[in-house]
Amino acid sequence: MKHKLQLFFISLFLYSSVLSYATVKLPKFFSDNMVLQREMPIRIWGTADKGENISATFNGNTVSTKTDKQGNWQIEFPAIEAGGPYEMKIQGKNNTIHLKNILIGDVWICSGQSNMEWILVNTIDADNEIKNSTNSNIRLLTVPKCIQATEQVDIEDTQWVECTPETSPSFSAVGYYFGKFLQQELGVPVGLIHSSWGGTGIQSWTSWEGATQTNQYAAYKGMDILKASKKANTDMEKAFSGQIDVGMNKKWYLPKTSLNDWTSYDVPKVWDGKLQNIDGIVWFRYDIELPQSVSKKEAVIHLGNIDDKDITFVNGIQVGETQNWSTDRIYTIPKGVLQSGTNTITIRVWDEMAGGGIIGPQEKMYIDVNGQKFSLAGKWKYKKSYTSDMEGYNPPSPNMFASVLYNGMIHPLVGYGIKGAIWYQGEHNAGEAFEYRSMFKNMIQDWRKQWGYEFPFYWVQLANFMAVKENPGESAWAELREAQNMALELPQTGQAVITDIGDAADIHPRNKRDVGYRLAQNALRTTYGKNVLGWGPVYKSMKIDGNKIILTFDNTGKGLTTADKNRYGYVNGFTIAGTDKKFEWAKAYIEGNNVVVFNEKIQNPVAVRYGWSDNPYDNNLVNSEGLLASPFRTDNWKGITQP
Repeated sequence: MKHKLQLFFISLFLYSSVLSYATVKLPKFFSDNMVLQREMPIRIWGTADKGENISATFNGNTVSTKTDKQGNWQIEFPAIEAGGPYEMKIQGKNNTIHLKNILIGDVWICSGQSNMEWILVNTIDADNEIKNSTNSNIRLLTVPKCIQATEQVDIEDTQWVECTPETSPSFSAVGYYFGKFLQQELGVPVGLIHSSWGGTGIQSWTSWEGATQTNQYAAYKGMDILKASKKANTDMEKAFSGQIDVGMNKKWYLPKTSLNDWTSYDVPKVWDGKLQNIDGIVWFRYDIELPQSVSKKEAVIHLGNIDDKDITFVNGIQVGETQNWSTDRIYTIPKGVLQSGTNTITIRVWDEMAGGGIIGPQEKMYIDVNGQKFSLAGKWKYKKSYTSDMEGYNPPSPNMFASVLYNGMIHPLVGYGIKGAIWYQGEHNAGEAFEYRSMFKNMIQDWRKQWGYEFPFYWVQLANFMAVKENPGESAWAELREAQNMALELPQTGQAVITDIGDAADIHPRNKRDVGYRLAQNALRTTYGKNVLGWGPVYKSMKIDGNKIILTFDNTGKGLTTADKNRYGYVNGFTIAGTDKKFEWAKAYIEGNNVVVFNEKIQNPVAVRYGWSDNPYDNNLVNSEGLLASPFRTDNWKGITQP
């Protein structure tokens, strides 16, 4: 899947130009088919002209307000029970927004890295699941990938959709299954907001305010993020200030821009010739002659597909911007922008990898003025601004600095009512597992602080992965799992243990059904108060008894057992050590709610570990509901990731 980055290039000229044509607007996550959180005041917000009167009607209630000096407004409707569908109307002086098919239910954010991003179509039994995925009480919203240096108020082009065989295949598989199992049990609408990015660290998902509470970024407390990144000797300050894009700095979007050194190019088509194998920012321009009959009229510009991102201008006025390569570009040209005679179309195209360009096709490239169409296919001009064949090309990454994904993919959602969040991340941070102890708890608390309430937060513990070791040893992945365990100290938290469904050769286990199910079990117990165990046995205490160590557990239900129902009478995965701290494989058996661990060679044991490896594939200790115990250790000896 192509990466879709976004840089923050806004000049005062562009801002004032767009503002002069302001209409009532909503962030894109307020759309048809959305789910609004039940039993919580419903807050809606947006922009319009400063001082404009706004009224909104929902469920028989009408609320009015006026925008502030910056053109911002917000309204609030009373909390209501689950149900729907409803409609909502928001009206300003120039336009009315009519949202349809709205449900009231529970909204969950689904975030993390690639295992949360992993889509349903690429999982076990996908064909059958997708075929039967129609459920109008499950709604899906995928947040486009977006790096930002500052906290944003909106996400890129997207909208809520009903869960159907057409929409479910490309949605987060873990999120889908979590929502499916919850909806089945609760019988209320469920809204799933998927916001994740593969290969990313937890630092990128934490707000700048929260990041400066961690050891890694504490030295920058009190600085804004761009100043901090400059002090940290990163290229972020340069990238986000727009210095890399010559075209934006020199305002190539203005019609007066000289085309003397621009090159002719047939559009539409995938980049070839001198643009073949090029990544980066290339500006395209096309001058079209229009008759007097269209002058000053509102119009719609159609550009087909652009790979990957674009900012589109007409006569120097920005009319649209899209970060999603798979979306056709259709932008409104406000009244007063088009003129008789020459009109200049300028498109800033950013291709991030593989083939780029204005792809069209031809029949999708035109300006429509009241049904009269003017083709935009033909000879365009282009000029490279910041491309991979230039010295110093170094595009930003989602791990370039703290907060850059929070800013673009989480912060815009703050204020949207949610029931809670699920999280699948940690692989990227395994090498700094000791620091993850504080970073993870800090991020959970940070998100809760941003929303203003202590919402439930559940996560997936790292799966088993990499080669199985013959002998006991140290493991960064085991230490990361331990860090995840430590976050359970926070209220309204829980985790799904999945060391039985991983793959030694693949960091992306294909069984996402069980992952979603186990997350849902956490939520059903803790959030919804259902009579389920929710998670596996939890280590409680140890006692040394001669050459044995006896472990006690909580959350056993009707009793401890193994995944094979104790068929062979022993428990896998335990190691034991004496004062020399050298661990040996141990024998272990269940005795009531205890596990007895020993090794004949160690007469004076002092510590036990369970599942302490990269790949504890054969861990089999479960409770009466078949939920796995988490890997753990009884010692606190220094690990390999501890400074």
